[in-house]
Amino acid sequence: MRTRELTGKHVLILFVGAFGTIIAVNIVLAVSAVTTFPGLEVANSYIASQEFNSRRAAQQSLGWSVQAEAKDGKIYVAFTHSDGTTPVTLTDLKAVIGRPTHTRDDVIPEFVSDGTAYVAPINLERGTWHIHLSARAQNGVEFTQRLQLFIRG
Repeated sequence: MRTRELTGKHVLILFVGAFGTIIAVNIVLAVSAVTTFPGLEVANSYIASQEFNSRRAAQQSLGWSVQAEAKDGKIYVAFTHSDGTTPVTLTDLKAVIGRPTHTRDDVIPEFVSDGTAYVAPINLERGTWHIHLSARAQNGVEFTQRLQLFIRG
């Protein structure tokens, strides 16, 4: 039986192959992370932190809760008062619906009130979606919330 000798050439090929694979995978993952990053949440985090407590207190004083549901090619977003059943009337509602990892599938739906919820036609593929809501109460208080919606398929 003939044994193969492990030479410096073989060791070099093993090291270059192993580290080349690791480096290539790291480059692919780094490029993917940078190109799919959705962007900044706020322009200046220091100023946003200074206003956070007052905005949170104003929003909590409204006593609203929000529920989102997708069915039959539509998305339903229900704002209710603290009793959990009385619908809230908004003066302004804006939303962005998208994936948590990238902005390529982001959609800005046009909501219309049906008396109990705000409804917009949209077909969402299965998976996890984020809904970034911004609404304004009749007294002018801004209400913002991020909801997570999971579509089974």
